[in-house]
Amino acid sequence: MTLPSDIAPLSQSATLRRLLYEALTELGYEPAAIYRGANQHRRLVPPPSEGRLSHDEAPLFWLASEPLTGDVDIGLHLGEVMKPRLLDVVGYLLLASRDLEQALHSFLRFQHILAGGFAAQLQVEGERACLVLDLNYRGFGPLRQQMECLTLLFLKLLWLISDDEFRLLAVDFRHSRPRRLVEHRRLFGLQPNFACAHDALWFPAAQLRRPSRNASPELHRLLWQHAEAQLAALVENDLINRLRYLLGVRLGRADCSLRACAAALGLEPGALQRGLAAQGGSLRQVREAVQQVRAQELLQDGESIREVARACGFAELSPFYRAFKRWYGIAPDAYRGRLKVE
Repeated sequence: MTLPSDIAPLSQSATLRRLLYEALTELGYEPAAIYRGANQHRRLVPPPSEGRLSHDEAPLFWLASEPLTGDVDIGLHLGEVMKPRLLDVVGYLLLASRDLEQALHSFLRFQHILAGGFAAQLQVEGERACLVLDLNYRGFGPLRQQMECLTLLFLKLLWLISDDEFRLLAVDFRHSRPRRLVEHRRLFGLQPNFACAHDALWFPAAQLRRPSRNASPELHRLLWQHAEAQLAALVENDLINRLRYLLGVRLGRADCSLRACAAALGLEPGALQRGLAAQGGSLRQVREAVQQVRAQELLQDGESIREVARACGFAELSPFYRAFKRWYGIAPDAYRGRLKVE
């Protein structure tokens, strides 16, 4: 299989944008002004009632939210006033599930309807369960304000589907510890842990088996079919493209092994291999496709060949030369010579 080498932008649901507009208004801010400031006065349209947004635009808002509002805990305060509306078909699946375990597995199966950058997973360790809620972006580390907001919103959804019986044991965040934690303790009812491996919620594993009073097996089956069709249509968020996106972030900067990439995508290594094989690809193929386009772009930008090799994930020049000749039928220095002639 020949894989396309370009990295298509991941997409996300417009639901969160609509919830943010409502929450900003409730807190007394003008949403359009905040978004104009965050997007450097680019022309913006209102959040669509349907359709998708570019996943990579979200950090612009979250990085600017604190300086634009003057609120160091703006993520927490947005999450506090947000209404726990059902997030597209995924939210309705949660509500119709037979128990919390089926609800969370429904969320995990269809998380990329919500956002292509999700790497959520469920882990059970003895009597405790951990719901990882990692959300990743190209070129950005963990976004404190976004994750604190989303964690509160997700907690509200868990309370909604469990008739307020969900019990939180701990909250982990990847970002560093803020200077003050008064609002964290007030809103979570405990002090979160910071600088952790994942953004995660911990709760008693026994709650996974709690039957839901809203369970509807037939409705869940119909919603599952609808979600499968919707997920299949989101080709920009399929596994191969999410892996391309991840490699575009990690090449030359971090471990790009099967185990490391699987962990970053919230998968076991075997599950990543099987998923890629089902789409006719492999990690080696996807990595080479990303390396190929990166090498060409960097050479065109005038980077040195050694720097190009490093940025493509090659520790030595000789394997980079061999790979480049295989891709383009010419050595990188000869390719650069042609660029100068043109």
